Amino acid sequence: MDIRAAVVEASDRPMVIRPLTIEPPRAGEILVRLVATGVCHTDATMWQQGVPVPQPVVLGHEGAGIVEQVGDGVTDIRPGDPVVMSYNSCGNCPTCCSDHSSYCHEFFPRNFFGTRPDGSTALSTADGDPVFANIFGQSSFATHAMCHERNAVVVPADLDLRIAGPLGCGILTGAGAVMNALDVQAGQTVVVMGTGSVGLSAIMAAKLVGAAEIIAVDLNDDRLALAAELGATLTINGRSEDPVAQVLARVPGGVDYAIDCTGLPIAIQQAIAMLGIRGTCGIVGAAAPGTMFQADVSHVMSGGRAVRGIVEGDADPKTFIPQLVALHQSGRFPFDRLIRFYPFESINDAFRDSESGVAIKPVILF
Repeated sequence: MDIRAAVVEASDRPMVIRPLTIEPPRAGEILVRLVATGVCHTDATMWQQGVPVPQPVVLGHEGAGIVEQVGDGVTDIRPGDPVVMSYNSCGNCPTCCSDHSSYCHEFFPRNFFGTRPDGSTALSTADGDPVFANIFGQSSFATHAMCHERNAVVVPADLDLRIAGPLGCGILTGAGAVMNALDVQAGQTVVVMGTGSVGLSAIMAAKLVGAAEIIAVDLNDDRLALAAELGATLTINGRSEDPVAQVLARVPGGVDYAIDCTGLPIAIQQAIAMLGIRGTCGIVGAAAPGTMFQADVSHVMSGGRAVRGIVEGDADPKTFIPQLVALHQSGRFPFDRLIRFYPFESINDAFRDSESGVAIKPVILF
């Protein structure tokens, strides 16, 4: 069928909305008509080749929409179902089989290579030239996307799909870092470095679980103000204040958990320095391959402190997204406050506003 998609033709040029053709779904695949899709920093990273993906390519990995067709073997999802699309995984490797699919042994091929495992793509131009797709098993910057039974999550019919897409990655990642990966408990202390959509989701989750101190660090005062509204008990502008000194003054001995959502070495180093005895720093923010950070070995070793990576919030989308939906519908997880809407034709503006900090979580409407 004919669709429209935002195509990245080169890393130094804007996306261009073009007519494309999409194949019918193959076995295990699902064709989704998009209602909305989030814009994530990872999309910008792929566009600029920080994570190299083949071009021309259709990006997008926080899609929400209505199922139009299903391929052979799809049993749990039917045409007409409202779905959120999340990251893709194989379902067969040791980590997938142990319910840790965000560390799938095939995570990069299935999410970043731009093709199905057999090297094919569902998208092509009118002349039959292939266009790379299957980014995060979806490529949702298009009126229609091809996803997979594993990475499509059916959501309640009364959920507003315009806000639902970011549950598939950014919101899931921040909340999952707190609730799954680090398993923060009531009364514990948390620092969040960076208050974009991932960091603010972590702050909302920390409030949900009853953290005693929730400290937000950023360079943007407007975002810090929103962090305070969403649950932060202390905000620190890292441009004008020393975050480590401020945190240790507030929590003598250091915090239980620090979550870095920036991927910046200096922020990671500060996060580690804030940790108390047996504290853990979770690295959520992506950085270019080869990025290095330093840490005081004595500080880490003598206090039993830990540093760990966190991908997609250690979340199983099939169970965690419904959990977040239920929390939102009960009024306890207001992630919709992070969202700013843009029409599909303004997708390049959405990226510019995300980069400049004007928008926390841009969402494209179809």
